[in-house]
Amino acid sequence: MKSITASFAVAAGLTLAGSSIAVDMPTVAKKNGCANCHTIDKKLVGPAWQAVAEKYKGDAGAADALGVKIVKGGVGVWGSIPMPPAAKITDVEVKELVTFILGLAK
Repeated sequence: MKSITASFAVAAGLTLAGSSIAVDMPTVAKKNGCANCHTIDKKLVGPAWQAVAEKYKGDAGAADALGVKIVKGGVGVWGSIPMPPAAKITDVEVKELVTFILGLAK
């Protein structure tokens, strides 16, 4: 729980401060292979997480939708390259990752 709160606090603090200090990729993303296709601020194979955060900013259902997308994978929202499911990710890790991503919205 501390890591969820810490990740969100760091992301929110940097966003509010307008800081140019780089935000580190969360451990859960590295552990589950997310960093192979995503970065925080640049499109790689998949969209930059800042772009995802901006797209879903203010959407009350965003956290649940992104959680499902992480677990089940998908295709078509950001292009034709499919995102594979993260079958081994835990519910706690999904929540941590979604909180981090949505916290990147400016």
